[in-house]
Amino acid sequence: MTDELYMQRCLELASLGMGSVSPNPLVGCVIVNDGKIIGEGYHEKFGEAHAEVNAITSVTEKYGDQAAALLANATAYVSLEPCAHFGKTPPCADLLVKHRLKKVVIGNRDPFEGVDGKGIEKLKNAGIEVVSGILGTECSKLNRRFFTRIRKQRPYIILKWASTADGYFARKDDVQEWISGPMAKTLVHKWRTEEDAILIGKRTAIVDNPQLNARAWEGKSPLRILIDRNLEVPQSNHIYNDLAKTVIFNEHKTEVHNNIHYIQMEDMQYYLPQKIAFQLYLMDIQSVIIEGGANILHQFIDGNLWDEARVFTANKIWNEGIRAPQINGYIADQLTLDNDKVTIFLNNHS
Repeated sequence: MTDELYMQRCLELASLGMGSVSPNPLVGCVIVNDGKIIGEGYHEKFGEAHAEVNAITSVTEKYGDQAAALLANATAYVSLEPCAHFGKTPPCADLLVKHRLKKVVIGNRDPFEGVDGKGIEKLKNAGIEVVSGILGTECSKLNRRFFTRIRKQRPYIILKWASTADGYFARKDDVQEWISGPMAKTLVHKWRTEEDAILIGKRTAIVDNPQLNARAWEGKSPLRILIDRNLEVPQSNHIYNDLAKTVIFNEHKTEVHNNIHYIQMEDMQYYLPQKIAFQLYLMDIQSVIIEGGANILHQFIDGNLWDEARVFTANKIWNEGIRAPQINGYIADQLTLDNDKVTIFLNNHS
């Protein structure tokens, strides 16, 4: 069980990088000598030092002249295979070899082509014992966004909506009315800080005029994406303000005006979810929350192009309106927030 406990600590550390490291993976590292943690670190920000570098630096800063001897008799726990290639930083596998660690315990093998077993091979060739697959399922869950992007060449797609108790999603008369309560709003803003982008369609932009930022939670606001085929959303709407970078997919132009990026797409009436997913992949967007409206959500559901659905169900009864989407997936989690129930669905077949 000791390996699992140290790997659990790696996962706790790795999760601290949420919202700051994309399109890189979340990685945590713990260095143990004689049953004692002597150093730890995580990948804190894209383009900056990786988890292993920060963990070894913490050992050298704390132990000074003793650090070399301690590291040479230590085990490194790392939630993802140490990288073996030169990217924005040098290979972490080389760093572990340089400090002559005796053992490295890994959560997941890295599916990225530049690594994918090469880091493990470097360690073994240097005489370092390697154990992999510790808490593999938990490590995979933490990096599901990264793994989806590498394996499927698209972002991790999260659908989100709120429904009344009798299954309605919006009013028919284009009048905006909140379904879920204040705690739900706070949770949604927390979610926004964790993902790269948030996407809505034209109707939602016009009727709800949302800001799509994370003002109710500390952290960065996501990239805002608007689907507006004929550029019908008024520029006075919130989505055109300067509080976050905004991408507008349309059929008319590709231009940049300050933080507003217009990207032209052809024939948006055909295979729109697939075109959006591929375009976001090309933009290094690792995850996106799709907040509606009903038409956009249905297109992604019908195309089976989603990984997770987060559904709020309130105790309100409307008796009429636009029906909420129906989703086929398995329930991964449920929680209650005041008068709202949150259900997290996962797609078995995405």
